[in-house]
Amino acid sequence: MTRIFPMLASFSLMLLGVAVTLGLIIGDLYASPVAQATLDWRGRHMMTGVAAALFVVLVESIAVTYFVGTSRWCKEVTETYRLPPDDLAESTRLKRRTFPWCVLGMLTVVGLSALGAASDPGTGRADTAAWADIHLAAAFAGLGVVAWTYYRAWLNIADNQRVIERIVSQVRRIREERGLDSAAINEPIPASAG
Repeated sequence: MTRIFPMLASFSLMLLGVAVTLGLIIGDLYASPVAQATLDWRGRHMMTGVAAALFVVLVESIAVTYFVGTSRWCKEVTETYRLPPDDLAESTRLKRRTFPWCVLGMLTVVGLSALGAASDPGTGRADTAAWADIHLAAAFAGLGVVAWTYYRAWLNIADNQRVIERIVSQVRRIREERGLDSAAINEPIPASAG
């Protein structure tokens, strides 16, 4: 997960950056809202923005799902092997520290989408031009916020990976002391009845 998450996050940030760039390319959407070129760029910007928002939610959800699964795994292994609760507590703490960052990233793209919709002259509202600068400023700020949430989640994922490695090494030691793994290795593999 420590290698996959940064790649997904980078792609997500790239999509957000492309959406911002397309938004800047649109031109004056309010002076000539019916020009075909302007409408084409507006459509590309909107579709890329939606794709970027969905991908941000996907990446943040992957981080949440990772912590739900690994935290549960840590709990079950700690209880099964009667390990000290320190690593379990650390994994739970990391999970609880990561969730707010992931939710912040998701809410950020929801807010950006809402501001984009408020600034769209296609809605027919008279005050859409006033929202354009707010949407632009929020887009740059939102890109930074989402990048920061990814960074925080990635740090916590890396820390959690170290917790999992400690638990696995403790389990390996216990299994070796009890002779559980050596018996399974020395047993012959039964021939398949075919």
